[in-house]
Amino acid sequence: MHTAESLHPALFSRLIDGLYVEALVMADEARAYFDRAAEADKTRYDTMTRLSFTCESLKVTTRLMHVIAWLMTQKAWQRGEIATDALGDTKYRLGPASETETAVTAIMPVAARQLVEGSQALYQRVLRLQGRMESALNRPRVEREAASASASPALELIGRLEKSF
Repeated sequence: MHTAESLHPALFSRLIDGLYVEALVMADEARAYFDRAAEADKTRYDTMTRLSFTCESLKVTTRLMHVIAWLMTQKAWQRGEIATDALGDTKYRLGPASETETAVTAIMPVAARQLVEGSQALYQRVLRLQGRMESALNRPRVEREAASASASPALELIGRLEKSF
């Protein structure tokens, strides 16, 4: 996986757009499930399990909203609306999200389990991307450019073509 500055801007934009669409679709699926189908599923369980179920729906929503907010921040950064130096500010970072306990996931209906696991996986991918971007942005610029050029012959060629025009 490359960092934002080592990827061609169009490739980074496509990566962010793909994650953004995935997060929006998952948020819509979660809303639809937890608003409608979950009611029928919850009636099969005791009070404590129903409470756990409700907590998990909030965790899924929180994870997805943090991911969507972070991706929107990246889009704003790409458009130049946020300075690179500002990206380290807490308000632009991926917000914290609680993990779901395996025991809780195990008792959930399949649809709910898929949403929980899917939202956790998406959150972890975005968290890793944020970490890689931060480490790249904290390296000296000369080192970042050298790493970028040596990362891929295709990227090196694109860089040379951009400099030529």
